[in-house]
Amino acid sequence: MAGGAAKYRHLSRKSSHRQALLRNLVTSLFTHESITTTWAKAKEAQRLAEKLITLGKKNTEASRKSALATFYTPHSILPKLFGPLRERYANRPGGYTRVLRVEPKKDDQAESAILELVDGPKDMRFALTARTIARQRAQGFDTLNEITALNVRKVTRFRDGGVEALEDEVQKLKLGGHGEKTASNNGEGKGFGWKGRKEKAKKAPLA
Repeated sequence: MAGGAAKYRHLSRKSSHRQALLRNLVTSLFTHESITTTWAKAKEAQRLAEKLITLGKKNTEASRKSALATFYTPHSILPKLFGPLRERYANRPGGYTRVLRVEPKKDDQAESAILELVDGPKDMRFALTARTIARQRAQGFDTLNEITALNVRKVTRFRDGGVEALEDEVQKLKLGGHGEKTASNNGEGKGFGWKGRKEKAKKAPLA
């Protein structure tokens, strides 16, 4: 509609340049699973990435053609999109990507952000939640606070073997020196009530 509000960010580029930029960003995202860019670019690339994962879940000839036309290196990314990523997000109804604000990376102080695929090896919220649990255990706390319990639910809800994977990550941090006080403060195997908190974490409301 003429004169209507824009439904997307133009990114100070003409249409062809904007599309080329977004194609480049999502190609990098699906290759590395995490990229750092400006906040505006991350939000627009997120929209395209979500659509591409939806195409991967459909796994039809039409969806493959659409994805083929989007990526700059489709022959290396399509097997991943229609293989591991399709399986990873099979039970997730949406929200396949996450945008996290970070400190400005450029001299112009433009808002920066990390765009990542969730439930993957570079899931930052998963890593930060594991680090928080390891730190709280080291400090001798025997319960999860409300925010940590909510984050536990978010990072484990749709991840295959999520609770076990998070506990494994916490144990790695413990071995790395982040949780040395756990055994002395809580006793071997006691932790801070991790197993007893599983159900409560699952019931916590989503933000």
